[in-house]
Amino acid sequence: MTTGNSGPLSLDIVWGTDAIRVTNIPPRLPADSTDRHASEVTSAGRANPNTWLPDTAWGAIARATTGPGALAVQLRPTPDEPSGLLMVENVEGATLRSVVTRVLLNELFPGPQPRTGTEVSEVADPQVRGVTHEGRPGSTVQYRYDSLTHLRDHVWQTVHATLSINTYATSIVTRSVTRNLITHPAEITFADGTDPIHLLVVRDGITRLASAWAVLAGYGADPAEVATLATDALLGKAASAGAEPGLGQRLANGRAQWRQGLRQEFHDEIAGETHGLRAAQIAQTYVIPAQIAVGIEGHEGRALSAEDLFDDAIRSVLASVHVEFKPWDDAAQNVEVITRALKRIIQQDDQRWKTDDLRSVYGLAVGRIPVADFPHLFGGDPAPPATALWRAVYLVNALTRPELLESLKDQAKAIKGGRRMGMKGFGELLGPIVDLPWRAKKKFVTKQARNAWNNGGVLSSDITDSWTPRPTDDFTELIAPAMDGDADARHTLAVAGGVALIADKLLTRNVGSSLGPTREKGGVPFRSDVHKVIEGLSQSTNELGLWTLALAAKTFRSDGLPQNSVPRQSLTGKEPATSAERPYVYFKVDLSAPDRIARDAHGVPVPLYEWDVVAASDPKRAAQAAPPPAPTPTQPDDATFTSAPPGGEPVTTDPVVGLFSHSTEGAPPSAPVPAPRPDDAPVPPSQRAAAHRGTLRLGVQGARDALDHLYSLEPEVGGHTPIVPVDQLDELHKLLVGILTDVENLRRRTVENHGSASAEDAPEAEEPDEPQATSLD
Repeated sequence: MTTGNSGPLSLDIVWGTDAIRVTNIPPRLPADSTDRHASEVTSAGRANPNTWLPDTAWGAIARATTGPGALAVQLRPTPDEPSGLLMVENVEGATLRSVVTRVLLNELFPGPQPRTGTEVSEVADPQVRGVTHEGRPGSTVQYRYDSLTHLRDHVWQTVHATLSINTYATSIVTRSVTRNLITHPAEITFADGTDPIHLLVVRDGITRLASAWAVLAGYGADPAEVATLATDALLGKAASAGAEPGLGQRLANGRAQWRQGLRQEFHDEIAGETHGLRAAQIAQTYVIPAQIAVGIEGHEGRALSAEDLFDDAIRSVLASVHVEFKPWDDAAQNVEVITRALKRIIQQDDQRWKTDDLRSVYGLAVGRIPVADFPHLFGGDPAPPATALWRAVYLVNALTRPELLESLKDQAKAIKGGRRMGMKGFGELLGPIVDLPWRAKKKFVTKQARNAWNNGGVLSSDITDSWTPRPTDDFTELIAPAMDGDADARHTLAVAGGVALIADKLLTRNVGSSLGPTREKGGVPFRSDVHKVIEGLSQSTNELGLWTLALAAKTFRSDGLPQNSVPRQSLTGKEPATSAERPYVYFKVDLSAPDRIARDAHGVPVPLYEWDVVAASDPKRAAQAAPPPAPTPTQPDDATFTSAPPGGEPVTTDPVVGLFSHSTEGAPPSAPVPAPRPDDAPVPPSQRAAAHRGTLRLGVQGARDALDHLYSLEPEVGGHTPIVPVDQLDELHKLLVGILTDVENLRRRTVENHGSASAEDAPEAEEPDEPQATSLD
């Protein structure tokens, strides 16, 4: 360590395998702001004509900064600078004003980003509402969470998911965070009635924020450990309901107490004879540079209302950053385009539609209106069932109405900077908002589903006609009206059945390579765009197609994937555990069957494949194509579907029950209970070995159970987060191979020394090579 006259310190540390010199370590950490500082900042903010925030928001800013005096100077207007020394940014439709300062790490909360809104996440983003004052937009927003637990889970998920993608920990421990985080105050409200609180949220720089927590947690810390550390430091454990003072103050006191402990730890390290790594970890992450938005002014002729202006301006800043520096993926860009286009149209006050209706459509599109509530806003008499599939039907119907569609496309083109947008391009925008309710449960096929939307989705040539959804609890009831010329029934089947088939990977963007594989491997009889297949299936003269759509919509579930999509084959031959839940599977249509479900020669229902869907869209063309190659699902070696019930008995009338049967494995015999023994009596080695054998068996079985649980949870875990990180899998693999080697050595010695008579009489077999632990080096 080196220092100069109580100035900044330089420390030599080891971070992992790297030796690093850390410079500019302060001899002490900054103290917390006081109530006097908060009053000074609040007074300066009130005096500035270009800012408006509630006093609690100014208090949150003052509490978070390490330089409240400098912050007040930036805010304070002067004769030469009426708006103070604020940073000014002109974005689309508005001017943003911000202060630049340094803030405490555990006063910054990760906020939602457009990128995260399209990813597979198990914890939903909060609802976002703008805040106004006397008709004037405020530079703050309101985030509405279900409960304090929802907030904690969302913070944990954001940090964990971010670090699972990327980390700047090595850079931060060397140089600290050098680029400003884009932040603003936010009011956090709760649907369960918990007291609201004001915080500073980060809108850009989440990776830098999470990486700072990773540095504080230490080299090699698991993302889950880092997320837990950050969540506890931000929200603490002092948030019991009904206690005094209010929730916001209790949480602030908890964060201040956590910082006091960190300052003491840093002081003890610096004051000691040896100091290094821990002092560097704390010093490099204790404060973060930030740009805090405190004012906004709308431009004349702006399209957005006051309550939407600030959030849209912040999103514009993020969009420009992530187009020039690190682009979002296509889905994130598409959600941003369609939602911003819809918000622009809402503000146009066009007489062709009701503004309140458009606001409801927007709320449904972004998830602000939950599936359970949408029938109350969109339903007539009768109201539609409160299901995710019906949400998709009404959303597609609303966004493709002729009078709205062209305006949406025009606004989307303006936002994207393009000149043309066909229906395929519009379908690309719809995909990531249609799949919102089931995105997490169907993450294995999300990519293929969005590709299908990019290929036109359910937007057949006549779906943009004026039509009204026909609510029903049984989609097959719409087939007869559709064949009689009822356009409402026909379009309802096209959208509902098409969305179901696309979401479950039974209708994809087929390409030339799709013509070669077998029916069971995703092959198709001929090439066709997705929207053309939907158009063919929904023709009033195509009874086979209408039944295919109706049964698909009737079968669809938003809480998982069907057996048709991603069959999971057992690698060990172990049968799946018995489940009381009905299997989820689509069946091929047979118009000659009483229930319209095709069955094989044994009476077993035939699963539906993409081949069947495409063929049903144009039976004449499919008949001219090559027949589907073998094998069929009736052969006994098919690993996906069972061909016949045990004993060859006829199947029941329920096709699901007839197709699937489960057997339960017998429970292992109970271990004998040893007789009690005196406490001081030594346990013979043989008995101790018996206990360890039991521990070994339980440990291995526990590992098997844990792996089964991981498999079952994998579809629900966020797509950006691996169910087990690769480095942990490598470590587990090495450990398991070592155990397997030792078990095999024990097995061979036991056979050699204590082989049974039957083993001695058995023909001699060639022994496998003994596993070598050295092969892992």
